[in-house]
Amino acid sequence: MTGHRIGTQEEWQAERDELLKDEKELTRRGDALAERRRALPWVAVEKDYRFETAGGTKTLAELFDGRSQLLVYHFMFGPSYDAGCPVCSSIADTLAPQVPHLNARDTKLLLASRAPLEKLLAYRVRMGWGIDWVSSGGSDFNRDIGFQYTEEELKPFLDGEIPPTVVQNAEMCGTTVAGYVAEGPGLSVYALSGGTVYRTYVSTARGLELAMAYYGLLDRTPSGRNESATEPLWVRRHDEY
Repeated sequence: MTGHRIGTQEEWQAERDELLKDEKELTRRGDALAERRRALPWVAVEKDYRFETAGGTKTLAELFDGRSQLLVYHFMFGPSYDAGCPVCSSIADTLAPQVPHLNARDTKLLLASRAPLEKLLAYRVRMGWGIDWVSSGGSDFNRDIGFQYTEEELKPFLDGEIPPTVVQNAEMCGTTVAGYVAEGPGLSVYALSGGTVYRTYVSTARGLELAMAYYGLLDRTPSGRNESATEPLWVRRHDEY
């Protein structure tokens, strides 16, 4: 850090003012993208998905809990896992406290994974989250949206050089690399109107960074994210640091 460029307060202020112009432009661009997101066509969900919940088996429509909007975070916790994905766990740390605020805006937020419900609920207790979690393991819910992969689809990846972060996370979840990457993280969004459920939006990969609050904060520090694709990921479950 000591090798960084040093300047006067006046130099810093001048460059900060210029940077602020770009930051404001980025905010305006984000507002425009949000409008386009909301303008996407809705797609009716025709398949009769069923989910295991703490309140019994429910349909997708019943997961709305009387609200008109539903946010589902597809948490990587497959049937072969002993514990949830550390990165997904860091995301749930951000999502869980948002539940009451979203409830106040006619929006239900929950987690969905393919592991048996008892595993999910036990892990939720360990993590201390106050967010509903459902098991989608008895349906094609994750598969149909693109967050579950077959062994054949994964073969090219598994036959290549496996990134150390994948090996690390698989071990931390108590499963094999193949078992780990069979699951995918994502966010899917739904609207309930006139008794019909519509899918309105889906995102994954870096599109999930909105729920990784620590990255936005680290981006504002001198060292930034300070990550390397060739090194194990630093993220841990919050009770393992």
